This record gives sequence, structure tokens and C-alpha cells, in this order.
Amino acid sequence: MITGVVNSYLEPTTRLQLKGSKGQIQEVEAVIDTGFNGFLTLPPTLIQTLQLTPIGSGRTILGNGTQDLYLIYEATVLWDQRWLIVEADGANTDILIGMGLLSGYNLHVEVVRGGRVSLDSFRVN
Repeated sequence: MITGVVNSYLEPTTRLQLKGSKGQIQEVEAVIDTGFNGFLTLPPTLIQTLQLTPIGSGRTILGNGTQDLYLIYEATVLWDQRWLIVEADGANTDILIGMGLLSGYNLHVEVVRGGRVSLDSFRVN
């Protein structure tokens, strides 16, 4: 089980450990974003600290209708006690966990400041 807390902006959050290209570990707080279908979004400062390697690029349409280009990086994240290699979008935003990483999990959020967040895995048939 993965646990977290609802922050002061009523966003569900959890702590993550990310492994850099040189094996360095960085612990961060990430916002769970159910409107994002990717795996992770990481800010440039963290990408630089972890020395992540770009593996591609992408294009998205923002909420205001404009298009944005971004780099995609290979990231290693500790998820439910297992190290996973996933794609991470680079963007000037908070660290975000998307639905790609949540696939196969039930998400429960007590939507109140300080509320509990829990993720439980289930088998997908």
C-alpha cells in the first residue's frame, strides 16, 4: 500500500523516491493528478539534479488552448517497494503522478486538508 496526505490546496500527495543516472536518490513530494494520463511530470531543476537523459519529445495542448513542446526523460521511481523505469515529462510545474503510474491501483482520498490518501494494488484481468 502507498499512503499520502491531502495538502492545503486539497490535492492528494504522496512521497516518492527517484533514482538519478548516477544512482543518487532524491525523495520528493508529488501531487496525484488524475487529469494527467502519463506517468510523471518533473520540473527542470529536479531533472538536472538527477541528471536524467532525454529520450524523446512530446506536444500537449494546455488548458488555455495553446500548444507546448516538452522533453521526455527516462526516470527510475520507487513505486510500491519496486523500482520502475518510466517516462517523465519535463515541465515547469509541480511534481505530478499521472494515471499511467496509478494503473492497477485503487485510489482513496479523504478530501479534507490533512486527509488520508491510499493506493492499493489490485489484479487487472
